Amino acid sequence: MRALVVEELAADYAGCVLKEVPTPEPKAGEVRIRVKAAAVNFPDLLQTRGEYQHKPPLPFIPGMEVAGEVDAVGEGVTRFRPGDPVVGGARVGGFSEFAVSPAMALREKPEHLSFAQAAGYGTAYLTAYVALVRRAQLEPGEWVLVHGAAGGVGLAAVDLAKVLGAKVIAASASDQKLAVIAQEYDVEATVNVTGGFRERVKEITGGHGADVVYDPVGGDVFDESTRCIAFNGRILSIGFTSGRLPTLPVNIALIKGFSVMGVRAGEYGRQFPEKGRENTQAIWELAGQGRVKPRVFKEYPLADWRAAFDSLADRQVIGKTIIRPDLS
Repeated sequence: MRALVVEELAADYAGCVLKEVPTPEPKAGEVRIRVKAAAVNFPDLLQTRGEYQHKPPLPFIPGMEVAGEVDAVGEGVTRFRPGDPVVGGARVGGFSEFAVSPAMALREKPEHLSFAQAAGYGTAYLTAYVALVRRAQLEPGEWVLVHGAAGGVGLAAVDLAKVLGAKVIAASASDQKLAVIAQEYDVEATVNVTGGFRERVKEITGGHGADVVYDPVGGDVFDESTRCIAFNGRILSIGFTSGRLPTLPVNIALIKGFSVMGVRAGEYGRQFPEKGRENTQAIWELAGQGRVKPRVFKEYPLADWRAAFDSLADRQVIGKTIIRPDLS
């Protein structure tokens, strides 16, 4: 089979090679998937440089999220049969024609989602759900300021916050991206963060400020968010795509009465297994009901993997980038 293989850890994807490798055989309890779509996530890019916390032994095939059809099942697997449409995480990565996954890590693909939508759904929406529902305990009618609103986890938060009845302010540094979000997701307002945003957020909210700030950016964005957060507000720290870890003078939190909450959706599920199962069930029920709108930015053939990676690295994406091994 054809696969993208990381043979050494290096900058600029120099250690990545598209090549023919043996098709993997599913072990007991595993499923082999004919990959129809694999989502590209920032951790995939970081893994090619050895900069992600999970460091698989070399060589390895990246691609953590896949959707496709069951091709073969290992011993003891009775839940799936060849031809079943499935989605989930991969042990042998998704940037290949075939991937292998534990059967327990897979679920049936919702009919309302295409293979491309399904491949990019789980991680982004689980992060948004844990952040907004479990951590912030978002209430209908509250104002939610979503930074990085065009990215995968940001757009999932925009979508989910609307489903939950919140009033959403989508924030980005691109007017073009904000125009797409406003058109497709019916947000209450958009804010270009270039040159500052706190006064605009106060204006939009009638001086109240944002009840919840969803922040995958960090850096200056976090700093300014503390200036437009409502009393008793919650700032959700998702990540630091700006490259700078912010620090907080705690007197600001004391005076303004807000909380800063860290969000690690996977770790939340590991710490609270029952709630973790509930979280996963909740997001896939929303998908099955057709209540959410995961957005695919572009689908790339496997041969164009570098362009797919660059779309994330260069911040071109509105939604999710997808690699399609079945495209030529």
